[in-house]
Amino acid sequence: MKKFIMKKFIITSIITFTITICFSQTFNNQRLDSLFQTLEKNNKFMGSIAVSKNGKLLYLKSIGYSDVENSKKADDKTKYRVGSISKMFTASLILKAIEENKISLSQSLDKFFPEIENSKKITIQNLLNHRSGIHDITNDKSYFSYNTEPKSEKQMIEIIAKTKSDFEPNIKVEYSNSNYIILSYILEKIYKKSYATILNSKIIKPLGLKNTYFGGKIKILNNESYSYHFTNKWDKGTETDLSIPMGAGSIQSNSTDLNTFIEQLFNGKLISQKSLSLMTTMSDFHGMGVGMGMLEFRNFEEKSYGHNGAIDDFQSISSYFPKEKLSITLTSNGLIYPINNVLSCAMSCYFNKPFAMPNFNYVELKSEILDLYLGQYTSKQIPIKINITKKENKLLGQVIGQPSFPLEATAINAFKFEQAGLVLEFNTDKKEMVLKQGGQEFLFAKE
Repeated sequence: MKKFIMKKFIITSIITFTITICFSQTFNNQRLDSLFQTLEKNNKFMGSIAVSKNGKLLYLKSIGYSDVENSKKADDKTKYRVGSISKMFTASLILKAIEENKISLSQSLDKFFPEIENSKKITIQNLLNHRSGIHDITNDKSYFSYNTEPKSEKQMIEIIAKTKSDFEPNIKVEYSNSNYIILSYILEKIYKKSYATILNSKIIKPLGLKNTYFGGKIKILNNESYSYHFTNKWDKGTETDLSIPMGAGSIQSNSTDLNTFIEQLFNGKLISQKSLSLMTTMSDFHGMGVGMGMLEFRNFEEKSYGHNGAIDDFQSISSYFPKEKLSITLTSNGLIYPINNVLSCAMSCYFNKPFAMPNFNYVELKSEILDLYLGQYTSKQIPIKINITKKENKLLGQVIGQPSFPLEATAINAFKFEQAGLVLEFNTDKKEMVLKQGGQEFLFAKE
């Protein structure tokens, strides 16, 4: 099961892009076509991408299935849960409410929820820019004991209020979904309407977003999609009840609608430029820019703004380059190949930069060779344990307390988990395993 936040793998890594900007007069459709053909052929990605400039579509592509069990193919209007991209919508609604004098950035939380610790010190601004100190409930193991069940505002506030704050308000940035769950309820209180109704009247209808709404139980007949994770086949993911994430992660949409949303947000069609500047004013969070409902993706010469999202086995990212008036959105309901690599390919197609196509030529190993690697491994360098098991002649890795992940053999003793950029290399003589990820290496010993 996955959270509706920035994706976490074995070792948390922050999304950064290092593409040198150089405008290309033409978009390299063939390169993206080639990538998607390779991904679809090798069962590495299911989802959609839209690339737009000045509101005009440059590229649109959908691959995979919205319903694997019934072989229902996804199309360009298929809708996906987009996770934390929802925060851009919620922040826009709050800033719109401020413009309407219904609330202020300096308003303290105690007016709405005095039962939350430090509520007299926490402001609307602190909630928006993740400086509240309120603990992220999705970081607790208990979250997965109730995330598929509907919850009321009262129940969710009780869950949030019973946890201690992580730090005093406004002393640092710490990404927390709880902030945006609370902001959703504040919107409902000040407008005296449901979040879904506010979203529809303030954003969806004005922008004509035909495939965007507050989600519910997944309906395949409404061209919505299930989410999937891959072991030896696509297995259906858990379905979070969207009464839980609210404005932190409950929006259903598609790639073209999300491009329209972010383009019109930057064009001043939703909020003022003054309010937009608040969204794009960034604080540093482990080398990443975090603003009000928006993230900054850094490049050598250009910056883009947007958000990524992950809920259940859905992943998405929407990014806007103000200088180029370029928007790129990816929505996925199942992937092994990293979504950021697909985004990098799309960027390379526009900015005329090199891109290395993936190679999925894996090695088939006999079952008795795989047996040599089975067991539990611990490291003195990082405080995690990894369990290596086998299923249908394939190795599976699992960090204790997290979901298992498939390992593909690239050599007789080397295995890769493409989605996380993770490599495991085994030395059976020494009963050791080396984990490589993000340019770092960690030594594990077999227990």
